Amino acid sequence: MQRSKKGIDYQYVPRPIAVLTDEYPSGFHDPLHSHPRAQLVYAISGVTILTTQNASYVALPQRAIWVPPGVEHEVFCRGRVQIRTLYISPEAAPDLPQSCHVFEVSNLLRELIIAAAELPIEYSLEGTEAHIMALILDMIRAAPRIPLFVPMPANKRLAHVCSTILADPAQDTPLDEWADAAAMGRRTFTRTFRRETGMSFETWRRQVRLIDALSRIATGHSVASAALDVGYNSPSAFAAVFRRTFGAPPTHYAVTESTQGSQIS
Repeated sequence: MQRSKKGIDYQYVPRPIAVLTDEYPSGFHDPLHSHPRAQLVYAISGVTILTTQNASYVALPQRAIWVPPGVEHEVFCRGRVQIRTLYISPEAAPDLPQSCHVFEVSNLLRELIIAAAELPIEYSLEGTEAHIMALILDMIRAAPRIPLFVPMPANKRLAHVCSTILADPAQDTPLDEWADAAAMGRRTFTRTFRRETGMSFETWRRQVRLIDALSRIATGHSVASAALDVGYNSPSAFAAVFRRTFGAPPTHYAVTESTQGSQIS
């Protein structure tokens, strides 16, 4: 069986795990779709942004996004993305997570994913090849989740507002104008937004800006340019908020020649 660049071709492979390898240019967009199998999206280089009806998730290098079967999603790429996507049969591991999330990819899991991509599509169901795939499933179950996402409201008018902000986090439109755009009064807008996302509108918008800046820094932008790109006038103010939110300075995620080289294989 020859390797394909189309996800649909991996949904009915007679193996518990099927691996797609591909490379996408910066700015690539895969429109809304879903798969019968669960999906682990792991980019060796670049940043992957995956959006569902309920949230928008961001995976930096050494992180992956888990998508259960049947969940509609669209994918955006920032930077040149070298991707390894694992399609996992629901019958193979019914105890795997039932909700989307971002999780840490350990060095061991990274090497196992790369090794899995080099195996035949119809790999042996016995011996080393089968053990590699079984160990991948064990490590997915145990992988620590990280909060690199923002929730999306179910209300269609609020969801439209959020999608507009996600497309351009730097815009500084006042809250009252967003409420008008949603055909709501300010109080109704803020109350409904908090009920549907679990956070205030301003907190949500700040989280969008920080995550967007983080993805820029992880693909080679300077901290100063990332801060300005997402709407901060002061890089120092941005750095303070960033550290408070993520527990580390933005320089911790900066790409150097050595880290960039280690991400690409």
